[in-house]
Amino acid sequence: MKKSKSLNNKNSEKAMSKNGLDDSPSHLLHRVLQIALDIYNAEAGEGALSQRQYAVLKALEGTQGLSQTDLVKVTGIDRSTLADLVSRMLAKGLVARERSATDARANLVQIAEAGKTALSDMEPRVLAADDKILSLLSPPKRDSFVKLLRKLTHAREDELSEADGKPRKEKAPKALKAPKPEKVAEKAEKKPGKKKDKFSAKKMKKLPFPPLSEGINAAAVTEELVHAPVIKEIKG
Repeated sequence: MKKSKSLNNKNSEKAMSKNGLDDSPSHLLHRVLQIALDIYNAEAGEGALSQRQYAVLKALEGTQGLSQTDLVKVTGIDRSTLADLVSRMLAKGLVARERSATDARANLVQIAEAGKTALSDMEPRVLAADDKILSLLSPPKRDSFVKLLRKLTHAREDELSEADGKPRKEKAPKALKAPKPEKVAEKAEKKPGKKKDKFSAKKMKKLPFPPLSEGINAAAVTEELVHAPVIKEIKG
């Protein structure tokens, strides 16, 4: 049985390779989605929340309510599908709809008590489904797979937001700061000869002879050098 299954898998891989389907990201992602939904439905069981219903309730959990526009952004479900989905969830008592306190024209969708119960019941089943999906990959590749899916999702969301014409916020140029009046006054009070003193002090350090020490009379030193006795060498 195992050999026949492996042969069937190899034959299907060869067929996909010839058709070019194994090189098509859109086709492969569609296949992966089918696999994920099959595993989800098997773990959830009959009469349980659908994957999209679970996503809506999970997005509403811990909030005071979200508009349908916000739900579209958070879940990625298109607007028309989400509107129909929310209507059916309202009929089942999973969610409630209330007028926004900040915007009278907007309605907020809130999670109802029945929705909280259903969400709590589904949590372990969804985790089991996720684990089963990732078990199809070797452990080192699981984190990378999830990161790539997240990266694809975020990249597409950024692309769509730019297409909507929302300008990116640019940092305003920093304004030149005017000098404080206290500092201006301090500069004005400084003596003009201060810089010259610093310069002469530096110049003195470069002189070949050191300056005379304090307390010694320069004239006396000069005189002593001039009138010092000269001892002639006595010839024997």
